[in-house]
Amino acid sequence: MTPPNDRGRLGKLIELLASSADRTGFVPYDRFMDAALYGEGVGYYTRDDSPFGRAGDYYTAVHASPLFARSVAERLRAVLRALPRDVPLLAVELGPGDGLLAETVASELAADDSLASRTEYVLVERSPALAARSLERAESHPGSNQLRVRVSGGVGAEGPFFGVVVANELLDAQPARRLGWTGEEWEELGVRTENGVFVPATAPLSRPVPAPKLPRPSAAGTVLEISPMAEGLVREIADHLVAGLFLVLDFGMEEAELLAAHPSGTLAAVRRHRNEDDPLRDPGESDLSVFVNFTRVRAAASRAGFAEVAFRRQAEALGAWGFPRLLEEEVRSAPSPAEEVRVRLAAKNLLFGFERFYALELAPAGNAESVPALT
Repeated sequence: MTPPNDRGRLGKLIELLASSADRTGFVPYDRFMDAALYGEGVGYYTRDDSPFGRAGDYYTAVHASPLFARSVAERLRAVLRALPRDVPLLAVELGPGDGLLAETVASELAADDSLASRTEYVLVERSPALAARSLERAESHPGSNQLRVRVSGGVGAEGPFFGVVVANELLDAQPARRLGWTGEEWEELGVRTENGVFVPATAPLSRPVPAPKLPRPSAAGTVLEISPMAEGLVREIADHLVAGLFLVLDFGMEEAELLAAHPSGTLAAVRRHRNEDDPLRDPGESDLSVFVNFTRVRAAASRAGFAEVAFRRQAEALGAWGFPRLLEEEVRSAPSPAEEVRVRLAAKNLLFGFERFYALELAPAGNAESVPALT
């Protein structure tokens, strides 16, 4: 285990996690991941510099092509238009990051006279640094004098509301438990400190796992990742969204596919667009993520009272939301042949470079009929 470069950050992280450790010093992986990503003063997302985009550590679909945000805006606008005209509306973005998606979607909503005066764009972001950055960017949208943008402490702070909630590449960064199959039973995977660094560790399962029932893999050493925090977020939204849509855009698979394709798990630490060999080295200096276990997220949504509007590949969803038309519009407005090529290449990257991404659309079961179907 290579000692990290930032000894101060590591020491603070060890101190922060001390209260989460059991008497043997074991810390479950989801608690380690939470501190490494969001811990005050030590977490990856609390840094002052931006991790997003080609100049950062990774880029998302929003950075791949502006047509992604415009297509999402088309979908959200269609849902908002179908809601009652006599109620105020919220467009809530969870984990807005650098605000690039918010800037585009807020601008598109502000340009719609039927929505601008009664819709607020709400940014929910755990990182104070990213909250400030995304608000600054989102407030710069062309229609800022018509559609208000603000930051909120959480979905629960808004009380019951009508509107839309979007989580783009957020659930993969929610702290996840990692479970290991011994050949006879599941055990908890986590970390402990040795000689001032984090090392892998195991412990018996100490927390229940909600349905569905855990599988019984054929091979010992199989790793399964589940996120109680992601599932809790789904429940929180279900408790407050009266009517409208919850849209999840992320990379992941169904549980059976994950176990078959990734028997060692999907944990990745990314820095400068490259996977780090050791996710426990330099915690707080690289992004940590796991594939979304859509089987368990969808089960949590159903238990919480959501009806599933659609679950499909992201590229398929974008096509249904108007991507082909938007692409042709942008191609026609390209100022030069070179720019037209750039637009088409960016669109190709978006459609084929994010093949493991899915769009999950959820609506409150009692009001699912209010969501316009786009196929």
